[in-house]
Amino acid sequence: MATELPISTENCIVEQEGHVLIVTLNRPEAKNAFSPEMLLGLYKAWRLLDEDDNLRCAILTANGDTFCAGMDLKAGAEQRSTQEFMEVMGKVPNVHWQALLRENRPCKPLILAVEGYALAGGTEILQGTDIRVAAEDAIFGVTEVARGLYPMSGSTIRLRKQIPYCLAAEILLLGEHVTAQQALDFGLINRIVPKGQTLAEAKKIAEKICANGPLAVKAVTTSLRQHTEHLSEDEAMLKSDELAGPVFASKDAKEGMRAFKEKRPAVFTGE
Repeated sequence: MATELPISTENCIVEQEGHVLIVTLNRPEAKNAFSPEMLLGLYKAWRLLDEDDNLRCAILTANGDTFCAGMDLKAGAEQRSTQEFMEVMGKVPNVHWQALLRENRPCKPLILAVEGYALAGGTEILQGTDIRVAAEDAIFGVTEVARGLYPMSGSTIRLRKQIPYCLAAEILLLGEHVTAQQALDFGLINRIVPKGQTLAEAKKIAEKICANGPLAVKAVTTSLRQHTEHLSEDEAMLKSDELAGPVFASKDAKEGMRAFKEKRPAVFTGE
């Protein structure tokens, strides 16, 4: 049973279910377009995920029939920020980029559950997640160029690294919609499920992640996040080894090997 946490905001519900953080965009009347309240909730959720050792992964989903339409073009520059959001931004100037997973991504797995349209910022935040589940009628697209805008959340950098360059160029330069099947074929998402089943599928994935050694999962996620193409292979290998050492020296590693020998499920404690 999920418990709502006090860091929730009007436009972003943050819940905990066991070791899983469930983050739900909650502005369906505006197609879950970003608002200061939504960004504030996302920022708080990702920082909690990083800081709380009891949390092992997170699911990002949304209420309503649209996952996220990105920036609120109707409100535009007139959209008012709440006092709390402005106070946080005064201390953390990149709070919006952290919220949208462009910067300082949490070093724990992020699972995406998309129902309906995920356009512009909706597909940009997707690129900050690790495992992506979409409904069969989901629609994606980085559509900024069609509005004379630029995708500021990192798609020109990340998308070409996550899928073939020519497909990334097609998505970014045409600004057209991409079906769930096309997204799967491109390698942009992991799997397609029937409409209404994405959250249930994401929870199944989260359950499998939570059954694994949390120290090992965090170390692998950290390596995926940090050891990117700017490092040579030799440099990346050395940094990977630095992460591996504490994992192999942990109680969890001993428990995992003991459980394998005794043919039973391992009981990991994160130690």
